[in-house]
Amino acid sequence: MKVVVDAFGGDNAPLEIVEGALLAIEKNKDLEIILCGKKDKIEEILKGRTERIEIVDAQDVITNEDVPTDAIRHKKDSSLVRAYDILKERDDVIGLVSAGSTGAVLAGAIMKIGRIKGISRPALAPILPTKKDSDVIIIDSGANVDCKPVNLLHFALMGSAYYSIVYNVEKPRVALLNNGAEDEKGNELAKETFPLLKNAPINFIGNKEGRDFMSGDVDVMVADGFAGNALLKGTEGAVMAVMSILKKSIKAHFFSKIGALFMSKTFKEIKNRVDILNKHGGSPLLGCKKLIVKNHGSCKRRNILSSIEQTIVLHENHLNQKIEDAISKISENVVE
Repeated sequence: MKVVVDAFGGDNAPLEIVEGALLAIEKNKDLEIILCGKKDKIEEILKGRTERIEIVDAQDVITNEDVPTDAIRHKKDSSLVRAYDILKERDDVIGLVSAGSTGAVLAGAIMKIGRIKGISRPALAPILPTKKDSDVIIIDSGANVDCKPVNLLHFALMGSAYYSIVYNVEKPRVALLNNGAEDEKGNELAKETFPLLKNAPINFIGNKEGRDFMSGDVDVMVADGFAGNALLKGTEGAVMAVMSILKKSIKAHFFSKIGALFMSKTFKEIKNRVDILNKHGGSPLLGCKKLIVKNHGSCKRRNILSSIEQTIVLHENHLNQKIEDAISKISENVVE
């Protein structure tokens, strides 16, 4: 079983990426890693730790300043493009992990790998914690800014299949992001999407507002990429703001500092709960012919480890086959 890793994608590349790959090798005895990037730099980090590690030299790097489609077409010796070439050409490679430019990862997936038959567009599906002892995914979170109803239908099918694998839930609760819970609420996109989801082979629980996202009552929140990304970034910003306010308030008062010492275990549990990347890795790009996991640009080695293990779990549980099965159950009249 082999996973190809873009060793020069992300803010902390290549050190954290390579170290994350080594952690994955240590934990998974049947795993081989292919690292794409500047060979001399990778070898400096490995320091001879090359068991089940293959290096593919790639002297160029795609940055966030590059135009994604142009970079995929013209930066053929970049770490990401070489990784995609390997993923496409080699049957023994099950998936790709990258913390590089989101736009380039998306462009490469479409241009190099292609979509599963019947899927109109791939979509990103990050995982976030809820206030209950459960997690929620949002799909799409930025891959598709402008969407049609059929795209959201496909997002719902893919998100449901993904959640069922990760959490072993037979019928995940799927909701449509809206500005009200009533069936008739929303813009034209939401109104046209609602009946498609209602008649789809999923556990559709209706419209839900943004405030319901982390309530624990929703497993899969379906949205177009613009609204989904706004919800995701707004949620991340709110959590960071609350944590910052809490930290400042504790430091401002003597007795608060004393109380914080007694609550250190609680604060650690909260930190672990919020740090979802260490538990589940990055955001899978669902709907492509091969598994692709996009990690956060600022990710560290444990995030890379989680993303590689996430790829293995999705492969072993036949995610793409389950998506194909779900697509086959919907009406052939539902087309883009």
